[in-house]
Amino acid sequence: MSEANVEMEDGQEEGEPVVRQSNCETIERKGEITEMVNELAKNRQLYLLAVPGLLFLLIFAYVPMFGHVIAFKKFNSLKGLWGSEWVGLDNFKFFFMGKDWITVTFNTIFLNSLFIVFGIGLAVVLAIFLNEMRSVLYKRLMQSAIFMPYFISWVVVSMMALAVLGTTEGLLNRTLEALGFERVAWYSTPEAWPAILTAIYVWKTSGYYSIIFLAAIAAIPPDYYESALIDGASRLRMIFHITLPLIRKTMMVLVLLAVGRIFYGDFGMVYGIVGDNGMLFSTTDIIDTYSYRALRQLGNFGMASAIVLYQSFMGLMTIVMFNWIVRRIDRDSAIF
Repeated sequence: MSEANVEMEDGQEEGEPVVRQSNCETIERKGEITEMVNELAKNRQLYLLAVPGLLFLLIFAYVPMFGHVIAFKKFNSLKGLWGSEWVGLDNFKFFFMGKDWITVTFNTIFLNSLFIVFGIGLAVVLAIFLNEMRSVLYKRLMQSAIFMPYFISWVVVSMMALAVLGTTEGLLNRTLEALGFERVAWYSTPEAWPAILTAIYVWKTSGYYSIIFLAAIAAIPPDYYESALIDGASRLRMIFHITLPLIRKTMMVLVLLAVGRIFYGDFGMVYGIVGDNGMLFSTTDIIDTYSYRALRQLGNFGMASAIVLYQSFMGLMTIVMFNWIVRRIDRDSAIF
């Protein structure tokens, strides 16, 4: 064996070779590659099933990322993506020079925080209530009832909100008037809309998330509950000491995924319900609706793309930071 591949260590007898660490790493790397090839060959049918999903992700999630270059250009549809004039950070200056970016960023984070806390919180409560029901028929009926709003279009929800909150013919105002109170112009009262949007979001999505938590609860071994019952634990103590701790990882994953999109507002909900009502912009205008109006009213693709790129970057930083915090607290609950 040549000197390039052999070295002496302290305490080693003369003539006894030691393979360099680099050679060991090369052997390990070749072993990992061989193991991966064997795995692909052994389960090739399963990996072939994943190919359509991977192609969909590549085409519709990764390839469009090249479009972010528009944020640094004065986009001209006739010249195309690569032929348009490069303007550097001018599109970002247009957005950050004003105060609107502070308002829309705060509204986006604040509304999404309310949605995460109350949406996931109520979903956990609903899942526990459904799990505690003893009548199978009643349990299935309740599941269907709370899950149904998830399939209703935001356009239909906006009509329902108008029917309830309308100033003249709204159900809520007519009820207030019948009780002796004055009517409230809800569509001219911006401070009320964070609560209104949260209530609508929770009503529409909590049933969907509760099914996820109910599936996590169903995966808990019944032996835990039987042992607790033998020890004399009440149903409430079982919920706090068995159910909630064992679905904590599911909760953390959903929270992490939601936090990763905390800079992405629900455009369909906000624009469908609020629309272009400028009187409510102070509390309901989010990054998504702001960039949409910038594109629709100004026709400036570059500025709209700059806003979206800012939104994407902040979302990435948020999920990385939050995942780091989760890893420090509970490594098993982190996504990566």
